[in-house]
Amino acid sequence: MSWLRALKETARSGLTVERQRLEPAVAARGALGLALVVGLSLALFGPAVAVSSAFGAFQAAIATFQRSWRPRPTLALASGASLAVSTFLGYLTGAHEALFLALLLFWTFLSGLAWAAGPTAGIIASSNVAIMLVTVTLPTSVATAAGHAVMIFAGGVVQAVLVVLLPVRRWGAQRDALADALAAEADYARRLRHDPVAPFDPVPLMTARSAAAVTPRQARTRPAELHGARGLAERIRPVLASLADPAVGVPEEGPERARVRELLAAAAEVLDAAAHAIRHGVPVTLPPAALRTPDTDAILKGPSRRAALRLTALLGDVVETADPRTETPETPEAAGAPAGAGTRTRPTLLQLVPVVIAEVRAELRPDSPVLRHAVRVSAVTAAGYLLGTWLPFGHGYWAPMASVMVMRPDFSQTYARSVARFGGTLVGVALATAVVRSAHPGTYLSAALAVVCAFGMYLLMRTGYAAGQTFVSAYVVFLLGMEGAGLTQTVRERVLLTLLGGVLAMLSYAVYPAWETPRLRGRLADWLASVGAFAAVVAARYADPAGPASPDVREALLRTRAARVAWQEAVARATHEPVRHRGLSHAAVEQAEHALAEFGRVAMLLEAHLPERGAPPVPAAAALAESLRRSTERGAKEVRERREPHWDDLRETVTAWSAQPPDHFLLHKGAALLLECLEELTTALMGSARHG
Repeated sequence: MSWLRALKETARSGLTVERQRLEPAVAARGALGLALVVGLSLALFGPAVAVSSAFGAFQAAIATFQRSWRPRPTLALASGASLAVSTFLGYLTGAHEALFLALLLFWTFLSGLAWAAGPTAGIIASSNVAIMLVTVTLPTSVATAAGHAVMIFAGGVVQAVLVVLLPVRRWGAQRDALADALAAEADYARRLRHDPVAPFDPVPLMTARSAAAVTPRQARTRPAELHGARGLAERIRPVLASLADPAVGVPEEGPERARVRELLAAAAEVLDAAAHAIRHGVPVTLPPAALRTPDTDAILKGPSRRAALRLTALLGDVVETADPRTETPETPEAAGAPAGAGTRTRPTLLQLVPVVIAEVRAELRPDSPVLRHAVRVSAVTAAGYLLGTWLPFGHGYWAPMASVMVMRPDFSQTYARSVARFGGTLVGVALATAVVRSAHPGTYLSAALAVVCAFGMYLLMRTGYAAGQTFVSAYVVFLLGMEGAGLTQTVRERVLLTLLGGVLAMLSYAVYPAWETPRLRGRLADWLASVGAFAAVVAARYADPAGPASPDVREALLRTRAARVAWQEAVARATHEPVRHRGLSHAAVEQAEHALAEFGRVAMLLEAHLPERGAPPVPAAAALAESLRRSTERGAKEVRERREPHWDDLRETVTAWSAQPPDHFLLHKGAALLLECLEELTTALMGSARHG
């Protein structure tokens, strides 16, 4: 993609306003906390302290909106505390420009590395730097700076207290995650009626798994219906695929296929009903004729009959578990979930420190996108600060503040947010300045207008960065207007400084990029290695039966899902990069993704029919497991090295089985399908190499 087209696509993305479900009650709670903090601070300490405390409350509320499964009060407190420390340290060095610049470089570099711990940590850390650039200009002494830091933390405390006292849809995020997973299963069942080999996106199940991890305090208050259903949803997916796939034995047409379609439609209705019940905390209401197929045993035979019976049992467990009237199961097995799929413990923030340090250390390598982002954002922020100070506009922090808030580890988000911030700032600053210059609001009216703008930002935050930025810019103008600061600056000057910060951010990515496109082969190799390991573990369980809930199968499946999502995210980031493909064309990406998705689907079919613990073993499966492991490990290495991957070990196994197949209805057919998928992958990669 050319630079011109990339800029056009990212600009359009940044200015897009999305239709999202608004949360006015949550937005009103955040605005109420801000109003309480600003009002009390004005009455007791005056405008300067009120501005500092308002920034603390404002950011603490934003932190509670981030996609995190931690308790919201914890996020608010962490945000307030970290901002208080940032501001106080900034003020201590603010009188010495060289020392403050060194702190700014160090603090911004750490905020860039914070993205290794996830987007929530990265956003909070970036906001700390941006707000620090404003708040360090407010105090006049060390004692006053300490007081401002205390008030900033108090703002976070107020927001945390309000989350506890005024809960809005308690456990709502976890309910939505689990309901989305069940709804995704329902949609999958409907698509299987028309396309027996339809793909399934594992992201909803991964999100639900992440949401299921709780702290010890959360575990004591978690609603009963949030137990067990996720494990059941995990087990239903391969059963649905097994029931629909013609490879397992049901013809593509005829009475058996018609009955399978009926069962899939009924399963979709049951799963939708369970999703609705969990999302809203109401009893499950089933359709009148759900799963009432008394003659199924007479129509379906063999593997399809077993899959139908297993599906009916699992759906019954889902209905029972999703009903809020049921008791909390004491064990995962009591909820029908596989071992290891029950209560997952989320570490506390202190327990998370060594984990985060390890993740950050893992990113300290030259090719790390996170490290490159940390270098870029620290250099750009320092340059923006120096330029803003040198230019005769005053309040030069608008430039570095814009840079640090728009910069992200990937190209698309950085450029899209730069355009969105400039557009939002242009509108927000113009409107707010027009109000200030025409109405001349006093201190308390400016505070009220700032709270209104904060409410608008909280309400529209998820609809697009440009919409939220309009209210943020107006909020800053009104907030600083409480103290009389910033009124000497014109709209033109503020917008120019914001434009300067955005341009610096965009130039930094062009000069020191971290393109995802050249790394696509590595991401594909990671997915190949993980899905190959999953298929090998599944095959090994036919030779040594351990039951469907085998922990090693579960762990291999989770690694496969993570690798697949990493590949999909990498492809999405590479789509708008102005980089010519390095050996993987768009057609090759699509064909390779289809091949590995099919490989994973076949492995899932094998997983759906794993023998029970104690069942007679299939000795030939051990050879299949070993050939899968060797072939995919070597193939992944060849993909990384841009060589043609070969699957000789697996091909030899399949050829040997042609004369004497193993005593299992699916193993031989499954092995041949797995080899066919890998050969399709070779075709995709070699076709790309010839045209690259």
